[in-house]
Amino acid sequence: MLSSLLAGLGLGLSLIVAIGAQNLFVLRQGLRREHVLAIALVCTVSDVVLIVVGVSGIGLILHTAPWLAAVMRYAGAAFLVVYAILALRRAWRPNGQALRVDAADPTAGRAGVAATGRTATATTARLAPVLATCLALTWLNPHVYLDTVFLLGSVSSTHGDMRWWFALGSACASALWFFTLAYGARYLGRWLSTRRAWRILDGVIGVVMLALATNLVVAA
Repeated sequence: MLSSLLAGLGLGLSLIVAIGAQNLFVLRQGLRREHVLAIALVCTVSDVVLIVVGVSGIGLILHTAPWLAAVMRYAGAAFLVVYAILALRRAWRPNGQALRVDAADPTAGRAGVAATGRTATATTARLAPVLATCLALTWLNPHVYLDTVFLLGSVSSTHGDMRWWFALGSACASALWFFTLAYGARYLGRWLSTRRAWRILDGVIGVVMLALATNLVVAA
């Protein structure tokens, strides 16, 4: 039981820690301190659902419908391109967004607007579009199905009756990673307290998104 649990935890972490569109989005929301709990929960619950699908064997259905994988691949690539364009646009024409570092807490950042040395009223994006973006980055990414449904599902079958303990370990890995990333991002606030830093971050996000989209299309 314990060995299966730890195996699931280890494999889950090794698959989820890699830099990807979903992780970059969670990091950005954590830095802005916007709907952090909701984002972490959505990502974790989505992973748990996919893990259950893979371990239960339902993921084998996708093997019989290759056209569905192709649809998800191109839909995911299109969404990543759109998100990349938005990120690069923010990098090229910043809207004044920056992290305001509280003097009482040098490691904390607060989402807001900084201009001419004065702090303006903080702005927070609405929950619905943020959650919609998070869900799209999660469910329109074919790699999520390859890693979570197919790979974890296949490996879990080697654990026989202990496969659900393996699944529990994988689910714990997802929860540990997403909550750590979302809530730990705020400690980067002191390094992202300027608009230039955010322009660089958005530029990196845009480039990574385009690279991921290109990889999806080329690998088709």
